[in-house]
Amino acid sequence: MKRTVTELADGRELIYFDRREDADRAAPDKRDLPPRPPASELRRDPLTDEWIAIAGHRQGRTFLPPAGECPLCPSEPGRLTEIPAASYDVVVFENRFPSFSDQPGGHPVVGGLSEARPGTGRCEVVCFTDDHDASFADLAPGQVELVMAAWADRTAELSALPGVEQVFVFENRGPEIGITIGHPHGQIYAYPYVTPRTRRTLEVAARHAERTGRNLFADVLAAEREAGVRVVAANDHWTAFVPAAARWPYEVHIYPHRRVPDLRGLDAAERAAFGPLYTGVLRALDGLFGVAMPYVAAWHQAPVATGRELSHLHMELFSIRRASNKLKYLAGSESAMGAFVNDVSPEEAARLLRAMVTT
Repeated sequence: MKRTVTELADGRELIYFDRREDADRAAPDKRDLPPRPPASELRRDPLTDEWIAIAGHRQGRTFLPPAGECPLCPSEPGRLTEIPAASYDVVVFENRFPSFSDQPGGHPVVGGLSEARPGTGRCEVVCFTDDHDASFADLAPGQVELVMAAWADRTAELSALPGVEQVFVFENRGPEIGITIGHPHGQIYAYPYVTPRTRRTLEVAARHAERTGRNLFADVLAAEREAGVRVVAANDHWTAFVPAAARWPYEVHIYPHRRVPDLRGLDAAERAAFGPLYTGVLRALDGLFGVAMPYVAAWHQAPVATGRELSHLHMELFSIRRASNKLKYLAGSESAMGAFVNDVSPEEAARLLRAMVTT
């Protein structure tokens, strides 16, 4: 793998990840870009002790451009994009409209019981391929390995940034989910705090370890593998299963059999084994109703400095589609109370997906 670091016209970092060592990445960004936006502001909710990012500059971000104006496609004569090269394998660059950044900004006193601080951190975009019409499910195993190498590289570098407490790697797919650009890509958030979901699960994992002396995530994986009824796919290194208490109509968790805290811990065999299993699950989701399935694919990694001995790297993949023409909306119970009601039995979801999986 060849790794080439360069800069965009406004000073944002861009990194090419190439399979070929002779890849030429000297093309400059010739655009005249405006200055980078100021950092967001973090405000603490005194009722939940959660941090909320206030990032008004994101209102102006690119929204569903036509394919001919896609900013994630390679540049070509007469049309310059976020990627100066004429083609690429995998590219990572700093988001032009970040939720968190290292830029200066004004942070007024909020007053009341809340408190405010700068939204320091970093947000990056990961382009999986230069093929605008592809999807992650279409990627060849070697391309998935290159994406995983980029994810691990960025996890390592972002974890080392001052003030970063958690690195989150994810993909939003489909207009129903709320994507703003259709090109196959994901994102990485380097948070200046431990997110509420991670904080909560680590608290539960700590209590489980105190009671049993075992790792909660490893116990969940072992129990699902033994039960088998909700397992969707498996190989020597990974198991994909529908969790017993699934919140979403179609939800699949994918665990490596060996417990590692984050993507950096995976070895070559585990990286190679992930792609065929994962893309098989994605194709099963797409085939379920004969339409492209909207989904969120979220890597749950250990925080940078806390709870690492309690953590177990895994992906949580879920879709809001519950039938061919119906979506799961987070209405009163879910949005207001955080109390989920699932319309699809996890065992039935697993059965349907298992029948569709090909790897």
